[in-house]
Amino acid sequence: MDLFEYARSNNMKKESPLAARLRPTTLEEVVGQQHIIGPDKLLYRAIKADKLSSVIFYGPPGTGKTTLAKVIAHTTSAEFKQINATIAGKKDMEEVVEAAKQLRGAYNRKTILFIDEIHRFNKGQQDYLLPFVEDGTVILIGATTENPYFEVNGALLSRSVIFELKPLSPDDIKALLKRAVTDTEKGMGSYDVVLEEDALDFLADVSGGDARSALNAVELGVLTTERSEDGKIHIDLKTASECIQKRVVKYDKTGDNHYDTVSAFIKSMRGSDPDAAVYYLAKMLYAGESVTFIARRMMICASEDVGNADPQALVVATNAAMAVERVGMPEAQIILSQAVAYIATAPKSNAACEAIFSAMDTVKQTGNLPVPTHLQDAHYKGSAKLGHGIGYLYAHDHPNNYVKQQYLPYELNGKEFYNPSGNGYEVKIREHMAKIKKEAK
Repeated sequence: MDLFEYARSNNMKKESPLAARLRPTTLEEVVGQQHIIGPDKLLYRAIKADKLSSVIFYGPPGTGKTTLAKVIAHTTSAEFKQINATIAGKKDMEEVVEAAKQLRGAYNRKTILFIDEIHRFNKGQQDYLLPFVEDGTVILIGATTENPYFEVNGALLSRSVIFELKPLSPDDIKALLKRAVTDTEKGMGSYDVVLEEDALDFLADVSGGDARSALNAVELGVLTTERSEDGKIHIDLKTASECIQKRVVKYDKTGDNHYDTVSAFIKSMRGSDPDAAVYYLAKMLYAGESVTFIARRMMICASEDVGNADPQALVVATNAAMAVERVGMPEAQIILSQAVAYIATAPKSNAACEAIFSAMDTVKQTGNLPVPTHLQDAHYKGSAKLGHGIGYLYAHDHPNNYVKQQYLPYELNGKEFYNPSGNGYEVKIREHMAKIKKEAK
């Protein structure tokens, strides 16, 4: 590196965005992701011992994929090379591989190749890496925001360990923001910034676990806000909302407004008002509510309030819950909206819900009533000798696959728990049950 290159490098460090300047260089500086880099975890031990094998970091933007790669770069004795799949091609990989071969042959030194946005490489480009990952010419670190099981070749996956990074918690974001406004070396500590508590809470909430988004907002606020009379730069709630381009929505995830909104969301679906249900969905999403929390409430509503009046409602809700975890925001809002509209417009019945509550209450009151002898298991050890299973009538040997016999404990003979409603598919259930009972001999 010559004098001019050194000067350019130093200037870039000073002028680079806050998020880049604050990027950790050691594991101890990393905030969050303790499920994979806690002191007792495999990745932590591998990095510390400089014994890393090929890995793929998978997670949403701003969760620290590149950060972990940079930490590895600062701690490993191996040569570290980085390319971005959005602009790199096969030629770039060929150059890295050739240099790695020479380094390995001359000095027996390993090469780590970090490929950002690895899912952008096509199958041919990914296949090119296989033999060199296989024989250890390069140790691959791939970073992707897309599910690697869909976007990365299976052969490459089998040669790598996948680590999933989670969105940072609000407390993690707060810790980073406090560091950003107090760190005089890498951050903006020299600006004498006061980050108001409500602004801190807001940014930590609406950033959705994306550290880069929160840090960019703070940096913009500091650089565009005039000093107050006390000589300090105050970042208040209004400034924070302008910098992250989100309107402040009164929605405290631990307060009354949170529970009121969730309650209105559920009651709107139960009350068959899709417009209100989608509105409250939007309010929760806008305020940064967890999509997994919303999906759980939808699954409960689909079973509790729709039930067997439309059994597909639970199928839709469950599939939506799985889909939003795979897709993530912002596209997840489309999936949630579809499921919410379906549940809200489906015929309603709480008969199945009432059935289990009634049955639980009966069990609580009556205790451990014996199972009728003919229903007891006749296969367990000497059960048959005790008369277990004798007299059981096999339903499939009878018309309509139904035969009258005692299923409930004798003490509960005639007790009913599930009473299908007159709505939706439960009409057919009622008709079917009435028919087979009437025709039973």
